Amino acid sequence: MVSTDHRRGALPVLSGSPGARERWSAHRARLASAGSPGLLGRMLRADASGPPLTSRLRRATIVPASIEDTFAFFSAAENLERLTPAWLHFTILTPPPMVMRVGLEIDYRIKVYGFPIPWRSRIDVWEPGVRFVDRQIVGPYRWWRHEHRFAAAAGGTRVIDDLEYVPRARWVTGALVRRDVERIFDFRERTLVQIFARGTP
Repeated sequence: MVSTDHRRGALPVLSGSPGARERWSAHRARLASAGSPGLLGRMLRADASGPPLTSRLRRATIVPASIEDTFAFFSAAENLERLTPAWLHFTILTPPPMVMRVGLEIDYRIKVYGFPIPWRSRIDVWEPGVRFVDRQIVGPYRWWRHEHRFAAAAGGTRVIDDLEYVPRARWVTGALVRRDVERIFDFRERTLVQIFARGTP
């Protein structure tokens, strides 16, 4: 459930289901173990800064809603599940309430070809009504930085996704990962248009 303070610049607060904190605590313990020295820890850590030769993807979608309503939709972390295809088995593990802000870290879990993989994102930039940036700090990519921008457009709001990413072992996985990233954002665009076509979500 989302509760929203309508003052200018106020952020949504999420409330969740019983047991969420227990699942999150167990997940954080697993991630802490993974982050310790060893092969698994090295595999899951992302680079601290963008390496050279990053892959790029840019999409722009116009939705029939105000910037305020559109940004509020993206500010609610649980809506990311609605924009993610089912074949990724995407689950948010961090328990609410979550107040979106710079420095917030959010834990997820996805499945890639049947293998469960933890994903932790950090909010690096938070400018309400303008843009925000999330960066993977633990997860399947060597580098993943996703900037979301919002601009007024005829008929509503232009939602701009600007993604930089580097797959792990890109010389082997690059073509497959690029195909999957395109599929993910194709689904995201279609679903976003469908959601807003029904009115303010």
